[in-house]
Amino acid sequence: MGAIFLTSWTAQAVAGHVSFDGQQLTDYEAPVTLVGYIFSSDFWDRTLQNWQSEFLAVGSMVVLPIYLRARGSSQSKPVGAPHEQTGP
Repeated sequence: MGAIFLTSWTAQAVAGHVSFDGQQLTDYEAPVTLVGYIFSSDFWDRTLQNWQSEFLAVGSMVVLPIYLRARGSSQSKPVGAPHEQTGP
């Protein structure tokens, strides 16, 4: 999973660098290196916006099922009930 994360983050950095340099040239400004782009606020802004949406999605998939299960759903066993009471 770590390798997949680093690969996707590297791909995001390269794609963002190409886009950023294209915008720099459109604005008649000097392009930056990949390392310069990684240390720029544009890279971190795009990265954190992407992570924010992922954390929100994963967090809701973790918290909502716990909340809904604890609310006495007819599809799940009572939370905290011993195995002898609920059966297999």
